[in-house]
Amino acid sequence: MTPKKSHEPPAAARPGVLSMIGGTPMVEITGIDTGRCRLWVKLESQNPGGSIKDRIALSMIETAEREGRLAPGATIIEATAGNTGLGLALVAARKGYRLVLVVPDKMAREKILHLKALGADVRITRSDVGKGHPEYYQDIAHRLAAEIPDAFYVNQFENPANPLAHETTTGPEIWQQMGGRIDTFVCGVGSGGTLTGIGRFLRKVSPKTEIVLADPAGSVLAPLVESGRKVEAGSWAVEGIGEDFVPANCDLSLVSRAYTITDQESFETARDLLTKEGILAGSSSGTLVAAALRYCREQTVPRNVATLICDSGNKYLTKVFNDFWLLEQGFVRRPERGTVSDLVTRRYDQGGTITVGPDDTLRTAYSRMRAADVSQLPVVEDGRIAGLIDESDLLRRLLADGDGDPFARPVSDAMVRQLQTLDAGAPIEALHPVFAADRVAIVTEGDRFLGLVTRVDLINHLRLRQS
Repeated sequence: MTPKKSHEPPAAARPGVLSMIGGTPMVEITGIDTGRCRLWVKLESQNPGGSIKDRIALSMIETAEREGRLAPGATIIEATAGNTGLGLALVAARKGYRLVLVVPDKMAREKILHLKALGADVRITRSDVGKGHPEYYQDIAHRLAAEIPDAFYVNQFENPANPLAHETTTGPEIWQQMGGRIDTFVCGVGSGGTLTGIGRFLRKVSPKTEIVLADPAGSVLAPLVESGRKVEAGSWAVEGIGEDFVPANCDLSLVSRAYTITDQESFETARDLLTKEGILAGSSSGTLVAAALRYCREQTVPRNVATLICDSGNKYLTKVFNDFWLLEQGFVRRPERGTVSDLVTRRYDQGGTITVGPDDTLRTAYSRMRAADVSQLPVVEDGRIAGLIDESDLLRRLLADGDGDPFARPVSDAMVRQLQTLDAGAPIEALHPVFAADRVAIVTEGDRFLGLVTRVDLINHLRLRQS
């Protein structure tokens, strides 16, 4: 007989994705030197939205629902540097709310695409202005909440349901997973909810546990903890932590010491986590683990130390894990000769330049332009520059063909062959007439193609020289 099918779900099945928030695993760091200490990281990247912010998103929305501040059909509004927005987008999508997010323009492209895929209305604004400026992301969100009917402004920086989520879930989980043996907890501050919530819990169950702040260089928080100084905020590339003010949800009195971590150290640590531990972590996780490692290596007696992997590194593949981006941003330095070669960051011989061959089809050229989001491609044959093809060349050739499949024609039929090249050893000033003629600089080293230099490359070079 055929057994009857059961409509009961397996015992381990979860009733929907929101029930998967929390309960994340904890693992020990064993491939990186931790001195006399043992260091554990809690993998908040395993939450369904990919970050620790899923916890507070669920807490803040469900608290607002219980209190009658969020009705069916309402619009949720928030200012976010990224992960809180993703958590809110996940919860809002499951619960049927419209979501408007205001985000600074330094947010990783992967996060923005993820937010839009979840149905969020994303408004991008400047990241180089502070609180009180009309284009500051929190001020814009506050204005939108006043203008849009039936809007609920989440305001993670002041919402008490933010730290409550960590006081009632994250903190107890860490305590249980560490078997009640935690000497030091290392944490960053974005909205302040993680530090305050976990710190409050640990203060209750283990007053001797030390809370250490990991802060990006440029943030005002570490100087305030270490010396009581109020400094002017700088800028930093790490996303999600560090502030130019002290959020209302941030209780710095819980912190006993702080470490200032540079962007470069954060990125290097994030990459070490992947290559040495197999943990794909984001930039803020690099900051936290870098600070935890510094703390561990300073200790003269063994201590149990814990910190967080705040989110997954798959949101930063085009940044932290992109060698060319690191080079362009100045986080990797090459010897400078004061020549045009200094500006070729995406070298052809290192796989950094997208090219086509003269025998490739126009369809191939078009596909590579679209995939790389560029408007022109060098045509390279046997390592030498043979031509250049851009969108206008491609369109001109396509429009000229009346019969057959014009995309099947070879690139050699459409490319420009008369090229002006610059030797890699030429002075940087040699770029000026090239750009004045509205051309891209084609750089060669002997008879070998080295790469392209654009106006943006020159602007970035000048920026890095002044930094």
